[in-house]
Amino acid sequence: MNRQLTPRRLALAASVVSALWLAGCGSTGSVPGQLSGASADVGAGPVPSASSASSARAYRRDAARHVYDANRSRIYKGQLPPVLYAVGTLEVNIDAGGNVRSMHWLRAPKHAPEVIAEIERTVLKASPFPPATRLGSVTWTDTWLWDESGRFQLDTLTEGQQQGD
Repeated sequence: MNRQLTPRRLALAASVVSALWLAGCGSTGSVPGQLSGASADVGAGPVPSASSASSARAYRRDAARHVYDANRSRIYKGQLPPVLYAVGTLEVNIDAGGNVRSMHWLRAPKHAPEVIAEIERTVLKASPFPPATRLGSVTWTDTWLWDESGRFQLDTLTEGQQQGD
């Protein structure tokens, strides 16, 4: 039997390796696009109520509320101080079932790598997100406003920021 590595066999092998790698992403707690090694039990929680949002912009509110509900003690109450410890904007790609598939930092707070890791861990731990029944997969983009206390607000649900002197 001829067992040469033909282009067709190489393509098949690459497809199998890619599929195994992607399958592993969901079980290890990390996803493509992460800047940290943060992990969490991805998909460990119950599937939340579905979102009826008809656009990614409308979905932002459902995703932000979901993060707030899962992190009640970590949400900064009231107006944030005039100077924040870190600000980061993160895109999260969510599949039709509400599972996080990848992340992409539009603005990472690189001066605070511990905040990057904590935001990524928080997103992974919150998975699954509300399934976007009208959209299928969706990209949720939000800005994380991080206080030095370790508490945060998301721009979508922020209570504002105090004015500096």
